[in-house]
Amino acid sequence: MKSTIGDKSAKKRRSTKIKKNQKKRPIKLKVSKTHKPEDIGLEEWQRLLRKQFAEQQKFKLKNAGNHSIFSEFLVTNPETEKTYKISIRGDKPSDNFCSCPDYSINNLGTCKHIEFTLFKLKKKRGAKKAFAETHALPFSEIYLHYGLKREIRLRQGKDIPSSLSKLMKKFFNTYNVLKDEQILNFPQLFNAIPKNNKHEVRCYDDVMSFVAEHQDTAHRENVIKKKLKQGIKSPLFKNILKTELYPYQKEGALFAVKAGRCLIGDDMGLGKTIQALTAAELMAKLFNIKKVLIVSPTSLKHQWNGEIEKFCNRTSCVIEGLNHHRRQLYLNESFYKLVNYELIFRDIEYIRNWSPDLIILDEAQRIKNWKTRTAKYVKQLDSTFAIVLTGTPIENKIEELHSIMELIDRHHLGPLYRFVQMHRIVDEGGKVIGYKDLKSIRNSLGNVLIRRKKDEVLKQLPERIDKNFFVPMTKEQYVIHDENYDIVVRLVAKWRRYKFLCEADQRRLLIALNFMRMAADNTYLIDKKTIHGPKIDELEVILKELIIDGNEKAVIFSQWLRMTELVEHVLARNGIKYVHLNGNVPSKQRKELMTQFKEDPECMVFLSTDAGGVGLNLQSGSIVINMDIPWNPAILEQRIGRVHRLGQKRSVRVINFISSESIEARILELLKFKKSLFAGVLDSEGEDVVMVGESQVSRFVKTVETVTETLEKSDPAIEKQEKREEESDEIAAELKEKNEEPAKKTAPPTETGVEKSEQLSNLLKAGAQLLTNLSNAIEVPVDTKSKKRGALIESDEKTGQKYLKIPLPEKDVLQNIFSSLGELISKQ
Repeated sequence: MKSTIGDKSAKKRRSTKIKKNQKKRPIKLKVSKTHKPEDIGLEEWQRLLRKQFAEQQKFKLKNAGNHSIFSEFLVTNPETEKTYKISIRGDKPSDNFCSCPDYSINNLGTCKHIEFTLFKLKKKRGAKKAFAETHALPFSEIYLHYGLKREIRLRQGKDIPSSLSKLMKKFFNTYNVLKDEQILNFPQLFNAIPKNNKHEVRCYDDVMSFVAEHQDTAHRENVIKKKLKQGIKSPLFKNILKTELYPYQKEGALFAVKAGRCLIGDDMGLGKTIQALTAAELMAKLFNIKKVLIVSPTSLKHQWNGEIEKFCNRTSCVIEGLNHHRRQLYLNESFYKLVNYELIFRDIEYIRNWSPDLIILDEAQRIKNWKTRTAKYVKQLDSTFAIVLTGTPIENKIEELHSIMELIDRHHLGPLYRFVQMHRIVDEGGKVIGYKDLKSIRNSLGNVLIRRKKDEVLKQLPERIDKNFFVPMTKEQYVIHDENYDIVVRLVAKWRRYKFLCEADQRRLLIALNFMRMAADNTYLIDKKTIHGPKIDELEVILKELIIDGNEKAVIFSQWLRMTELVEHVLARNGIKYVHLNGNVPSKQRKELMTQFKEDPECMVFLSTDAGGVGLNLQSGSIVINMDIPWNPAILEQRIGRVHRLGQKRSVRVINFISSESIEARILELLKFKKSLFAGVLDSEGEDVVMVGESQVSRFVKTVETVTETLEKSDPAIEKQEKREEESDEIAAELKEKNEEPAKKTAPPTETGVEKSEQLSNLLKAGAQLLTNLSNAIEVPVDTKSKKRGALIESDEKTGQKYLKIPLPEKDVLQNIFSSLGELISKQ
């Protein structure tokens, strides 16, 4: 008899090997995550994405009911350790239910957890037949349907008693949807069900939460009608804070109280802090709230604390320090607790245990990017009331508004995929070139957003005079600026060809753009050895005229820390006393800097990076000098808004330094488009469609193509390099087609990033010099008389072995080379 043991072992090894190879082989996705197929609708595309994602997961599935298929299930993600409850009733959209956040907001009737469960269940014997047949439940259930409009629905079970069915008809229409007029009476339905009823009626938690929302709104409206009959003239507003309120500030506070959860988007300088504190005091008197959490940037925590002490008769506590100390602070009693955004991730459990009644989110543009950890955790905070404060709910794109609105009402603007699809205008390559139908966004926000502009409510506010001060660049600046411009041109051309850039190219592009901006300021920002740039000289002239002779206080901003160092030298040699705020200054000391600038008559300048562009009150100054122009108009307005705000008594002069014929001049045009988008969504007189200036884009693209064409034709070396880059890009493009995620984008270089880049540059230069010396030594011809090669080549007298004698760099340069090389190797 032939033995099969060896065969079986071999087969087992082959089988194991095949399984291992299958695990390693990437799964080819059928549907692109970035481009919707033309032959299917938007919702169907999103469902397919969730389906194909779910089929690749290793979730854990547990049946928590009595039926093998049509039952309750628990799905656990082993990576996050989160478990969600699933109800399976069929295989069509909206048949089923999941308790995860995505299901409640995507309006698709499914999610990855439901699709995973269906995928597993359909592998069971008899599942196909079971799903094909109409399945009648032995019980009735009342559930919340998540569609374009959330509504409570009824699914009647088999053998439902006629008396119970008749009762249901009083509350539900012929489509089994709860009647609008019955939502506040919904609890009466369960009281009316006979106690001896044997037919089970299930009602899920989200249904009761939905009903509670409507009940709370109705209760709030009744209380406001009784206690605030006269609106902003009601007696309750009298002495609500220890200061006189403007009428528009009372209106803002009243709006927040009526809405319960809202966004106050007033222009900077109109006193959003005062309005939020007024609303909190009103809520305490009307609804008996006792715990208010204020989330703000680190630099503003102590300013908020000072405002509370100044205007309120309430206790407050600034959350800071080590973990055990912060935990104790949450346990201590206080009406207000003030925490910065960065601590939410660490303290979220402490905050949940404390359970605030009201959350005030200051400078809410900090959560504009929904992908960041900060945004995700802030939006997990739970409270009955919420007031979001930001003068710039949109800085770059409408997705930012959607992210901020998720904290107020995650259902208000619908799912993100549909929101952007409705309002984006894209070109053939998929690039966003404009936005449309902005009026509909504006109208939909009417009951949750209040926004007033300075020229509408503060006619008495001193005028603001803006002046763009164009200065030429030096030859040294042009060299650096144009070298990096060439890099940008070639990378943009590459992007236009392949619609994709690898991580290294993304980094090169961002660094080159920032080097252009830095060169437009001064060469010192890049090499820290030379000082070429007329902005500093022009600044000195202005400071002598306005500060030394005019005796006016000024606030000077720059994005770059090294630029503020140059400004410090100018101030020092002219004997001008100043304070300097940047990201390295601890939050406790920032209040002292503001106080010194405000109260010390000899302190004439507040010098700051953009760390001081948010939330600070600097009305004691009357001049704002921007040494450089940021990409974002909101940041520019934030800088100016620190001075041109409520409490300012003098005219405010704004001076923007711009290097002519540089990237800064082009940024000005970019700012105009972004401002138009902001106005289109938020302001009544804004345009309904906002487009990027087509002529400007066309001119820029033509210039890029012309320069690229010239480079490719005139320089064979560049052609060779381009060919190598094309081959690399083809590989990257193939990876992209397989839907493997490209490497993450690298952020623009910070001060540390610039120094590392400079360090690497110096290392390469020194290394190149070393190799040049070696090459020169080898190429020196042999001396025919002495039979010796150049003086750099000698022979060992004992062994006759030849060796190179190469002159080394100076000691400090050599040390820098090897220390830099060591750092680079250690990080690999």
